[in-house]
Amino acid sequence: MDEDAGDASPPPAPLPPPPAHVHAHAHHHLHPAPAPPQAPAAAAATAPSQRDMSASPTSSRSVTETVNGSHRFVIQGYSLAKGMGVGRHIASETFSVGGFQWAVYFYPDGKNPEDNSAYVSVFIALASEGTDVRALFELTLLDQSGKGKHKVHSHFDRSLESGPYTLKYRGSMWGYKRFFRRTALETSDFLKDDCLKINCTVGVVVSSIDYSRPHSIQVPDSDIGYHFGSLLDNQEGVDVILNVGGERFHAHRLVLAARSHVFRSQFFDDESDGEKSEDGESDELREFFIDDMEPKVFKAMLHFIYRDTLVDEYELGASSSDGSVFDTLTAKLLAAADKYDLGRLRSLCESYLCKGITVASVASTLALAERHRAMELKAVCLKFSAENLSAVIRSEGFFYLKDNCPSLQAEILKTVAGCEEQCSSGGKSQSVCAQLAQLSDGGDTSGRRVRPRI
Repeated sequence: MDEDAGDASPPPAPLPPPPAHVHAHAHHHLHPAPAPPQAPAAAAATAPSQRDMSASPTSSRSVTETVNGSHRFVIQGYSLAKGMGVGRHIASETFSVGGFQWAVYFYPDGKNPEDNSAYVSVFIALASEGTDVRALFELTLLDQSGKGKHKVHSHFDRSLESGPYTLKYRGSMWGYKRFFRRTALETSDFLKDDCLKINCTVGVVVSSIDYSRPHSIQVPDSDIGYHFGSLLDNQEGVDVILNVGGERFHAHRLVLAARSHVFRSQFFDDESDGEKSEDGESDELREFFIDDMEPKVFKAMLHFIYRDTLVDEYELGASSSDGSVFDTLTAKLLAAADKYDLGRLRSLCESYLCKGITVASVASTLALAERHRAMELKAVCLKFSAENLSAVIRSEGFFYLKDNCPSLQAEILKTVAGCEEQCSSGGKSQSVCAQLAQLSDGGDTSGRRVRPRI
């Protein structure tokens, strides 16, 4: 018989019924008759094919590209930088590209002693920790005549036989020891008003795996600030009153306590049993008095506590007619952030004040930062003062520092990079340092005694 036909024998006869004396549970020990086997041919007909059981094909793609960023380095006072010595450089501010910090190094007397200062050297250096950072570079010396004839050294517009340049560790650099012959540079259109301008572009090589994502869901931005702000606006569930200069603000103790440990201590640490009813709930809204803050400042602070943002910009910049930095809402809000230890509010105020720093305002802003422990703002003010020292020491704010924050005058002087060394070598900064010393003693830049202005 053909095997595909299966077994044609009839099924076995059913078992006889059990005797009458057998208990009803005895059938649990009896096995039912096996079902007749199905023909293999029928099973084969219903089984899925091998193709149907395989998974859907997948794919991925390796993508190698560059993350590019540029920085312009302006070298003002080129003639004064000459003579600083072979191998000594002027460094740009660091800038970030591809997750790494970079800097441009300009060597007025060259980097190679064998060239006897005949060339200027320019290099791009890795200024942060990193190993085997692969990158492309471009250095452009700008033609300042308007003709557009820039001197360009670039990796980007040509094929590289050995691939991108690899910087092994922090301090590794790429560039040119013989970037430009000095005699030619000093008579060229690249040098104008004793100033050079160098554009630097860095392209950090990064690789990633790209694979298809058939579905995606866009997650909306957080709206918790909106909901908490609505809670404040609607005054739902308020349980505390803050009396600020006679103006009463209703708020929620838990919200204030969660944002500021000063409020938490004020509301809960000093709470006595006599101020609670038997069930632990306050019978009426407790009122706290704040006498050292203006109502508009407290309102702006409440806005931040509930919404995590600053008030409108036109309110922040508003001040009295004298235009003093100390009298702006932002400055007063910085003081409130210091008092109630609101770190993020402090940072927001520092960032806003930083944008408005000028020669006229930097000394006052520096004093404000010192008073309210705004360390990042203080660092910016010190650096700005050092970079614009000659103008800053003639400002009225500088005389304010002399009478109110004399230690900050000393900090400004310390921030001027290499001031003492330049003074001893007779450089240009010697006159600036002398001016600062005269003004600190109450004289003007002509050596005459003057009465400090406040």
